[in-house]
Amino acid sequence: MKRTRFARRGGLTRDAEKLIRLAIGLSLSASRPEDAYWEARLHAQAELLVQNGNEDALNAALDQLWRSDARAYDALADYIEASAESRVDTRDDGNTVAVLFAAPILAWSRYAIPTGTISQTSLAALKIQLQAHLAAGGARIALSNFLFSPDQLPRGYVETRELTDRLADAARVGRDLTISPDSMPATTNFLSDTRYLIGALTAPTGEALFRWQEDDGSRDHALSQWKTQGGASVATLLTGCAYALLLPNAYHAACREADRESRPYSLRASVDFLSSTLAVEPAGLRAVIAPFYDQRLEEYRIGFTLADSDEVVHGVVWALLGAEDESTETVADIEAILRECGLTDTLVLDHRMPMEYCDDCGAPLYPDPEGQPVHAELPDDAPAAPAHLH
Repeated sequence: MKRTRFARRGGLTRDAEKLIRLAIGLSLSASRPEDAYWEARLHAQAELLVQNGNEDALNAALDQLWRSDARAYDALADYIEASAESRVDTRDDGNTVAVLFAAPILAWSRYAIPTGTISQTSLAALKIQLQAHLAAGGARIALSNFLFSPDQLPRGYVETRELTDRLADAARVGRDLTISPDSMPATTNFLSDTRYLIGALTAPTGEALFRWQEDDGSRDHALSQWKTQGGASVATLLTGCAYALLLPNAYHAACREADRESRPYSLRASVDFLSSTLAVEPAGLRAVIAPFYDQRLEEYRIGFTLADSDEVVHGVVWALLGAEDESTETVADIEAILRECGLTDTLVLDHRMPMEYCDDCGAPLYPDPEGQPVHAELPDDAPAAPAHLH
């Protein structure tokens, strides 16, 4: 998915150079016929490299354009993502198209947020709801029987395409995809985190895939129905958690939306957690906001203290996404959310702080009121919480 990219060593391969040339050509196009020319060739080249597993060429081209040409970067990223999350199948009578989708769920809990295998009963119930509220009338759906954490999502475009192919094959024959939990990496426990249902939709080429593509459908209505009707099925997966459902959508778009929405959700979850755990009203908390830099501004970190103390009891990372930088209104957005939560005391530090982490546990260090990066520690008499706060 689109995000800040970092330089890699080594020159560009011929495959990467071709991607760059085609993406720049499309970004400079001045007519629809010329668009069609570049689009066909860019799609074919991206599809070839994704199918051949050439992740290095894909990333090298994106890295180069990220630094030099934002419009061409966006064009290239769109076509690489499309090749990773969709495919056309000619094995049946007439072509069918398949698209990988994700249904993100924001959750928080004092306990470990569940991940792993979904029971057949729960999977069947979820599939009924997604078929009704996400899929167009002529589309078929297949789900994976696994509730993914961010640590367990495909790594890179090639792995994403492999998952797309497996789910598209399952949808083609009317089955769901079984994933062995032993094949998945372990996940870190956070107070607030995202979980993903992942599946594929298939339909005849040129026909609607999503419910909102139909004349009587809309994204807002699909989301409302998914929240209302699908919430009970999701609840069985997330015992002991508060959660919020986001719009199920094409894989990369859904993951980007989850990244954006997880930031305010984490702030609100943190205030709820601290209020209940420390038996204090939100107005009895203070938030310290500071920018953290590597070579550039990477994120804001928010350290929470009690109003009458300088000890940081909890922290949240607000990562910058896409084109966000020092010029965007990120701090104002953070302050507005905290005010909505009932906090009346916020301190904004304006000096650069380094991207430091705890040497023992690897957790981020958060700003205290004196402007020092420190470890967040709940009081000794507070109930236990996940070791990693997020």
